[in-house]
Amino acid sequence: MRLAVLASGSGTILDAMAAGGLPISLVLVDRPCQAEEVAAGHGLPCELVQRLSFGADFDRAGYSRRVAERLQAAGIELVAMAGFGTVLEQPVFDAYAGRILNTHPSLLPAFPGWHAVADALEYGVKVTGCTVHVATLEPDAGPILSQRPVEVKPDDTEATLHERIKAVERHMYICTIREVLDRGRVL
Repeated sequence: MRLAVLASGSGTILDAMAAGGLPISLVLVDRPCQAEEVAAGHGLPCELVQRLSFGADFDRAGYSRRVAERLQAAGIELVAMAGFGTVLEQPVFDAYAGRILNTHPSLLPAFPGWHAVADALEYGVKVTGCTVHVATLEPDAGPILSQRPVEVKPDDTEATLHERIKAVERHMYICTIREVLDRGRVL
């Protein structure tokens, strides 16, 4: 399966994936970012499908169509989100139904959304963790592929807990993607 990684930020997940030996065929970014440099450092092809608006006038469906078209043109069969900052809409999920993977810093279905780590701390849980799931049109709601727990320590801040989650998350994500690639299908 030809694998694409979608990234927007510092590229730390992308870096872990490439260093972990995943056969990445394409890196796609939605804005100029450090992930482009990470891709170049690993000799990976990287394309910018630039999001031109972050305001109310953003055409999310049109942008999602452009992403889907670029992935299809590259012969991509499996998509892994790696800190991609744009929520995608129906055109991508039509083109890649059941073949988009994402990672989330909680044990879904607990604490979905952008503030999962802060929400876990506020709720006072003793254990949180991370999840790899199939991305669907409804964020953080797709079938769960793998999960790992992470203990919440009494002196944790959002930053310290999130760093420990990310360390577990990177390893788990790479292993899960490798399993999907080995069996040639997601589920």
